[in-house]
Amino acid sequence: MSERVSVLIERLTRLVQNDAQAEGLKPTQWEALRYIVRANLFSRSPGALTAYLGMTKGTVSQTLQALERKGLIEKKTVDGDRRGVQLALTKAGHRILDKDPLNALAASIAGMPQDAQGTFETTLENLIIEMLERRGGRAFGACKTCRHFRGKHSLGTPHFCSLLNESLSRSDSEQLCAEQTAA
Repeated sequence: MSERVSVLIERLTRLVQNDAQAEGLKPTQWEALRYIVRANLFSRSPGALTAYLGMTKGTVSQTLQALERKGLIEKKTVDGDRRGVQLALTKAGHRILDKDPLNALAASIAGMPQDAQGTFETTLENLIIEMLERRGGRAFGACKTCRHFRGKHSLGTPHFCSLLNESLSRSDSEQLCAEQTAA
């Protein structure tokens, strides 16, 4: 049965990747765009993207250069750190994500019964975490699920990261964090 499930996952992946080619982007480029739009302010760096994708720095660098040439992302220097780079989607980058091939997959999943969707999500999350652990990688999770996440902060900001000693917006707390450690 595990072999059959593996083949089904591979087939599903291939269908999505084939659809991705229609917009002239490679699967890794789509993944990079998705990551950038879902990552919080502190996690939109080339290094964090490299860790998330589990690829070499060179491959990620080439991917980012291609996306930049296509006008889909821009690189901004981080205040106070000339070497620090923060990635951001351009307007064109946001527009192309409206055509993301994963939208069709999401629509198909949305058609499943609610309890089946929950079971499917949990199963896939556990599978990914286990696969990442085997490879020595780590799972990225939403900031709000981290052990360093704090609710309402005394400075009046909605949330706070005790690891980075930084205030967090409500939006950042919902997004992926490169420093996330499960609570």
